[in-house]
Amino acid sequence: MALSSTLNADTSKLQRGGGDGGGGGGGNFGVQPAFAEADDEDEEEESEADADEGEDQKFLCEGVKAANLVAGPGIPTQAELFDGLNCQPGAMVSRKELSEDLTSLLSTGLFQNVDANVQPTGKGYVVEFTFREKVWPGMVEFKISGATVLPEDVADEVLAEARKSKYTTVRVLAQAKNIIEGYYQEKGLSFGTISHFDGMETGSVIAHVIEGEVASVNLVYLDDKGGQSNKGSTNPRVVRRELPFKVGELYNVEDAKRALRDIFVLQLFDNVQVVPKPNEEEQSKVDVDIVLKERPLKTAEVELEWGIAPGDKGRPDLVNIRPGGSVFFENRNLDGEGRQLYGSVSTSNFFSPNEDLGFKIEYVHPYVKGDHDENRTCLNVSAFNSRKLSPVFTGGPFADEVPPIWVDRAGAKATVTENFTRQSKLTYGLVLEEITTRDENGSVCTNGMRNSANGMPSMDGPPTTFSDSGTDRVAFLQANMTRDCTYFCNGTPIGARDIWQMDQGLGIGPGNPFYNRTSLSSTRFIMLKTPGRRSEMPPPVLVLHAKGGMAIGDLPSYDAFVLGGPYSVRGYNVGELAACRRLIETAIELRVPVPKLNSHAYSFYEYGTDLGSSKELAGNPTEFYRRMGKGASWGGGMKLGAVRAEYVHDGNTSKGNFFIRFGERF
Repeated sequence: MALSSTLNADTSKLQRGGGDGGGGGGGNFGVQPAFAEADDEDEEEESEADADEGEDQKFLCEGVKAANLVAGPGIPTQAELFDGLNCQPGAMVSRKELSEDLTSLLSTGLFQNVDANVQPTGKGYVVEFTFREKVWPGMVEFKISGATVLPEDVADEVLAEARKSKYTTVRVLAQAKNIIEGYYQEKGLSFGTISHFDGMETGSVIAHVIEGEVASVNLVYLDDKGGQSNKGSTNPRVVRRELPFKVGELYNVEDAKRALRDIFVLQLFDNVQVVPKPNEEEQSKVDVDIVLKERPLKTAEVELEWGIAPGDKGRPDLVNIRPGGSVFFENRNLDGEGRQLYGSVSTSNFFSPNEDLGFKIEYVHPYVKGDHDENRTCLNVSAFNSRKLSPVFTGGPFADEVPPIWVDRAGAKATVTENFTRQSKLTYGLVLEEITTRDENGSVCTNGMRNSANGMPSMDGPPTTFSDSGTDRVAFLQANMTRDCTYFCNGTPIGARDIWQMDQGLGIGPGNPFYNRTSLSSTRFIMLKTPGRRSEMPPPVLVLHAKGGMAIGDLPSYDAFVLGGPYSVRGYNVGELAACRRLIETAIELRVPVPKLNSHAYSFYEYGTDLGSSKELAGNPTEFYRRMGKGASWGGGMKLGAVRAEYVHDGNTSKGNFFIRFGERF
């Protein structure tokens, strides 16, 4: 390819092209004139010296322009082409550097030739690059070299589009580039690009592709000062078993997102970054650095609390000199293997903690079946106690206020969890518990209570435990399977979710109930209209939900199904409708987007029934506390972030109320 350089008297002009350049002549920008009295030999030497001086002499570049530059999707923009050139606004540029810029622009292969016009301004010069687009014969054949995952019909699509043009131009090649690289981007293969084209002169064009094959995966640990190290407190295999990247496979953005999510779940690191970078030796390969900053391995916290209230003289006095509070400790990384130990103890009186001591100790052993277990089976062992208000012994809408019954549970639990996908899993294990029912004063309560005519509580209600003592010792097997295929579309879940749960009482020992309690819930989030590609609004969604439960055998009252509540039938208190052995719940909800809020409003209808099974529960708490056994509700609301503001109409009392709820209903 011939190169020519021309310069005229009014403006300095350089041209680079394929045989189309003009001749020399004219003046030379910034070059001092030759001395008239020099002889021929001196004149020749002086001319060469002047030329060298002209190459080195610099001028102030006040601006850079482009003329006849082809524009369109996939074609380098003016900013991309000019980035890295010597000619930049405010820079001092020599003719030699200007010539280098022309060569650089021509080497892109996009242009037949490139001219540079240097035009004087008030204080400096403006450089205008003029481009002439290359034109090749029309495309008759198109092939892709270096691709391993591209379908064959991609090349056919490129050729079909190219044949719509009589010639092969930069625009045609850019269109081919967009089609091929668009496929890679759609599949998350962000390093899949075209390195170059060839064969345009013959019409048989070949696109050479690099796809970004993973060459290495490296762990980089950061200290508190940001220094890097190849070693940390965590065994490298604990991190590597969470990584989806494999040497020899293509780098995928979805793999990076999965790696970030799964490593954060380990709770071992404050910060995690996935940094892919081109391999220094092979352009077609990618090195992946996993940058990790570890959390403190051990943590211990102590909190003390005293009750303070105004005294007789208005000064604050201690209500109780006995301190209460909690102690918490954790080790997130036992032996550097990612195994975790947690513990917490709380009481209102450290001097006499046996009065209301609350505790929980939990040990978590991930990958209990080995590092290569695809289900990432996890063992969880815990010892605990808890106290919760029982919804079984609560009044209906027409009953007087009912004295509360508290259920204390203390025991141990060992479960195994197998993760089939990120959201679908199976959990099964053994639970041993001692369960005691108490009144609000902490005394053991064997029967449900209600207020008598004289206003004093009367313990003449249904039995609270399976035994007559108010305390049961229970052993049962527990299993839970979740199939969750939902995904989020602009913040709204779409898809299907099914949850099955089973408790099997073993009946081991005197007073230990033998029973089976099973429930199944199914929810469908149906998208009624797909939002636009650039829309941030949630789509309209129809939600269909149903839940059924059944219990047989010696079911204790505290484990009975309860009907009513914000996650059962809205508009009622928890358990306000029924305590029963069998139940069915149904719900339908329509969600519509709200413009400008990027949220949705919704309306719903819900219904639940005990199927007449309340009377089969010991003492029939539903009838004793004047509950209806079934009920419906309807209403509407709006979701604002994590908050749901809704109006609910109670079908049993024909009254409505406003509620503020947090989180999702389904």
